[in-house]
Amino acid sequence: MTTNRTFTMIKPDAVENGHIGAILEKISSAGFKIVAMKYTQLSIRDAQEFYSIHKERPFFGELVEFMTRGPIVAAILEKDNAVEDFRALIGATNPAEAAEGTIRKLFATDIAENAVHGSDSDENAAIEGSFHFSGREIY
Repeated sequence: MTTNRTFTMIKPDAVENGHIGAILEKISSAGFKIVAMKYTQLSIRDAQEFYSIHKERPFFGELVEFMTRGPIVAAILEKDNAVEDFRALIGATNPAEAAEGTIRKLFATDIAENAVHGSDSDENAAIEGSFHFSGREIY
C-alpha cells in the first residue's frame, strides 16, 4: 500500500555542519509538506532501538555512537509517492555514488556520515514516524 507520508532525520553530521536550513529548503522545494518536525537528540537506548534491524552488523556500535553524538532534526513529510520521491531526493547512501543535486551529494561527507535518513518503505515510514512523534504532534 502506497501512502503519502515518509520519515526523515537530518543526522548529526549535517546538523553540526550547519546544513539544516539548506536541507529543509531542498525538501520544501521538492514539494514536500512538513507535517511534524522536532530538533532533538537520540539517547543511546533510542538509537539502539531505532536501528535494531542492524544490531548484528559490525557497524552497529559505530552507528549508535554517531547518531547519539549530537542533535538531529526528525520530520514526517507529506507528498504523493512520498517514500519513493524522497529516496530519489536524498540520493544513494554513498554520496560518491549519489546523483548530482541530491541531498547526500550536496551535504554528506561519506557513506557513514551521509547527512539524512529516509524511510525505505511505507511500512517503515509509519513505524519510524511513530517512534519519534505522538499522534498529537503530527499535523
